[in-house]
Amino acid sequence: MYDCIVVGAGPAGGTSTYHLAKLGHSVLVLEKESLPRYKPCGGGVSPAIAEWFDFDFASAISTKADTIRCTWKMGEPVEAELQTPEPVWMVRRDIFDHFLIQQAQKQGAELRDNTEVKGINFNIDHWQVNTANGPVTGRYLIAADGAKGPMAKWLGFKERKRRLAGALEAEAQAKVEHGNIAHFEFGMVKNGYLWNFPKADGYSIGIGTFMGNGQQDFKSILSEYGREFKLDIKSCKQYGHALCLWNGKQKLHTENAVLAGEAACVVDPFTAEGIRPSIFSGLLASQAIDKALAGDINALEKYSEAINEQWGTDMAWAQKLAGAFYRFPNIGYKVGVRRPSAVRIMGKILCGQLRYSDVTDHALKRLIPGIGS
Repeated sequence: MYDCIVVGAGPAGGTSTYHLAKLGHSVLVLEKESLPRYKPCGGGVSPAIAEWFDFDFASAISTKADTIRCTWKMGEPVEAELQTPEPVWMVRRDIFDHFLIQQAQKQGAELRDNTEVKGINFNIDHWQVNTANGPVTGRYLIAADGAKGPMAKWLGFKERKRRLAGALEAEAQAKVEHGNIAHFEFGMVKNGYLWNFPKADGYSIGIGTFMGNGQQDFKSILSEYGREFKLDIKSCKQYGHALCLWNGKQKLHTENAVLAGEAACVVDPFTAEGIRPSIFSGLLASQAIDKALAGDINALEKYSEAINEQWGTDMAWAQKLAGAFYRFPNIGYKVGVRRPSAVRIMGKILCGQLRYSDVTDHALKRLIPGIGS
């Protein structure tokens, strides 16, 4: 009988596993793929996550970006160096996610990868998790199996206000020029943006749309964008996937179980940043399970409250900004992006130095007069 079983070895699962194991609890993490496994993701990570851990991430970072460059239909460029103590980390998710799990294993956690969960049953005071390799039992359960994982449904979370967005990404192997620049393109796709993030040996390039359900030819747009960087996207393997954006206050706990990461729909609705909020949810999940194991009968309820207050409150501001910006992106770009100071503010948000609540009210006051004109 484990103290806790964690389903999913992404950033949320790895974080919760590490912290629970470090606190002395017996933890099993189940992952359906074999680690390290490829995960389509731009791989931009806020360096602010370092404050939640007591080890060095250097070996898990591919490169760092200290400059952001934005364009509108590949024109009207604005570029600014980040005025932050630490640049944005650029990681490859196979390396980064596995690194987190390895740190957890050093603390005594057990990993069973290549082990798909087939179903779950609650028995009086513990969970039985049925896997392709046989059943396992744990007093508590953390569901961190991502946007498409079945755990949330199996746990009874059928009425959540899930807001799905779509993305298409590719990894391009290439000689990296100007490897410290993260590129954002706002005019070529409706209700979203394209990105090109440098890695040590190539680029993570992708396209995402975060509002509405209009059909767009992602593959053609991404190929056109890639040509601007002399990249042949058609020759790269492309990965389409869903994103679970934050969509308002939600319950994230049930009997002896919580949701974390994209299973908890914590992705930023404006930038689609998912790694930092997933790690944050994993951290809070571990703290809640630790308290529950110590006898706090309200610990899991407090987890839902903490996520809603400490993350969701700021995401409400992000939703407001996304609603204004993506509905009128040409105005948004002209008054909200096309200034180096605005790009630096975006960088500070990505680096965790600013919250949306610090800047959105002012940004909306700039946007709304522009829209009215």
